[in-house]
Amino acid sequence: MNNVLFVDKPAGISSFDVCFRLRKVLHTKKIGHTGTLDPGATGVMIVLFDKATKANQFLVSDSKEYSTRVLLGVSTDTLDTDGKIIEEGEYTVPEKEELEAVLKRFTGNLKQEVPITSAVKVDGERLYRYQQKNLEVELPIRDIHVYSIRLDEIYADGFSFTCKVSSGTYIRALVRDILKELKLIGTVAELRRIAIGNITIEDCDPLDNILEGDYKSHDLLELLSSRYETVYLDDLSDVRNGKPLQLNSRAEKILISDGKEAVAIYQKQDGSYRCVRGLW
Repeated sequence: MNNVLFVDKPAGISSFDVCFRLRKVLHTKKIGHTGTLDPGATGVMIVLFDKATKANQFLVSDSKEYSTRVLLGVSTDTLDTDGKIIEEGEYTVPEKEELEAVLKRFTGNLKQEVPITSAVKVDGERLYRYQQKNLEVELPIRDIHVYSIRLDEIYADGFSFTCKVSSGTYIRALVRDILKELKLIGTVAELRRIAIGNITIEDCDPLDNILEGDYKSHDLLELLSSRYETVYLDDLSDVRNGKPLQLNSRAEKILISDGKEAVAIYQKQDGSYRCVRGLW
């Protein structure tokens, strides 16, 4: 079942727009993705369509990798260059040693204040709605993990870095906190997602190519079996009826397959495995 696309999203459109455009090309009404990219951001999107949309929650990766360019001397209300300028000032670009020392402090387990431009809900309302209505709100604090961070280039007006982070990390907020540590004002000028788990930008097809019919689709079974222990069954009657299974495994979750397609995800519970999602 080749119902998965690896898309290189261009700048200037939302993740929703990507799916909207692909819906027409793929002739499907069922389509979704495993993680939003801001309109100004580019890079890796995993798009699922038809039956594969049922597996969305099981393809969300624990890690994502980004390449980011930071512009100094200006800050905006959205933490990137798409927003309204709220402050400008003179600056001196830090030396390489200082930048590397500060970036090193932003590795490991960290606390991150969610930006008000995000779609996270507080009291049933998405945060960006509070900003649009000019309402005060207490911003949530999240636990994040930065696996690695590396200084890439230093420019006359800023610098760039690459980082590998846990899912749910906001790079704009990470840049905000790094700049605070540097005692500088700045904003995100470019943001590119270069990997989701083991799927890299090199695996992706540009959106324009896909819209012209030039693309490779990927097998859901292959993707899921790389993440979960897989049990192959000839008789799927119990699975399709949602019955518990007795399996000799220590894995928390199991993928059930008939050898051709991904059929269901089972989870260990009370000594047996119970179906948490049918994929047929």
